[in-house]
Amino acid sequence: MTKAPVEQTNAAHDEAAARNPVLVLDDVSYAYAKGGRNVISHISTSFRSGEVTSIVGPSGAGKTTLLSLISGLTTPTGGAVLFDGRDLATMDRYRYRSRDIGVIFQSFNLLPQLTVLENIMLTMDASGKRFDRPKKEIALDLLRQVHLPERYAGERILHLSGGEQQRVAIARALSDDPHVIIADEPTGNLDGATQADIMRIFTDLAHKDGRCVIIVTHSPQIAAQSDTVFKLNPQPR
Repeated sequence: MTKAPVEQTNAAHDEAAARNPVLVLDDVSYAYAKGGRNVISHISTSFRSGEVTSIVGPSGAGKTTLLSLISGLTTPTGGAVLFDGRDLATMDRYRYRSRDIGVIFQSFNLLPQLTVLENIMLTMDASGKRFDRPKKEIALDLLRQVHLPERYAGERILHLSGGEQQRVAIARALSDDPHVIIADEPTGNLDGATQADIMRIFTDLAHKDGRCVIIVTHSPQIAAQSDTVFKLNPQPR
C-alpha cells in the first residue's frame, strides 16, 4: 500500500491552499489487468489552483500511470478522479483533455513539418473553442509568455533547441486557456539555466495566472521550488 503522500506547502500560498481543489484523487487505485497487481493503491490527494505540485518517486512507483489518470487517458480500477467535483469517468473526457487541461509531454510531441505558430494554432483549432481574438494574435502573445521572441513564429520545429521546443510545447498547452497544466519531466534534458527559466514559467502560471500546475519530475531542484511535493512509493511485488 502506498504510504501517505509527503506534502510541503509554502506559507505564502496558504490562501491558495484554502480554496476548493480543482482536481481530487479519491482513494484511487489502478491495475493493468482485472484482479492483477495494483500499480498504485488507495491514493487520496488534491491539487489546487494557484499552486505548483511536483509528483516524485523512483522508477516503477506509478508516476506515469498517475499522470494518465489525471489527464483522463485512463480510468481508475478503484476510486475516482474528480475535476471541479465531477467524476472524470462520467464526463466527456475528450472535451476535458482539449479544453480543461493542457499536457506537456517529455518528448514535446510537436509536429516537425509545421512552424512554431502552426503547431500552436493547430491545437487551438482542435479544441473547438471560440476565441475572442484572432488565433494568430493569441499565439504570438503565448510565445512572449514563454520567453520566445516573435521572430520564432515562422521557424520549423527541427530548427529549435530542446529548450526552445519545450517553450513551444508549453505555449501550445496554454493555447486553449486550460485550468490545469500537466507536465511530464519537462526539464529532464535541459541545462541548468534553461531548467530554471522553464520553472519560472510554471511558477508564474500558478502564482500570477492562478492555474493548477502539476509536474512529474525526478529533479530535486524542481521539487524544491514547488509549493507542494507528492511522493509515490513503489507497490510491493
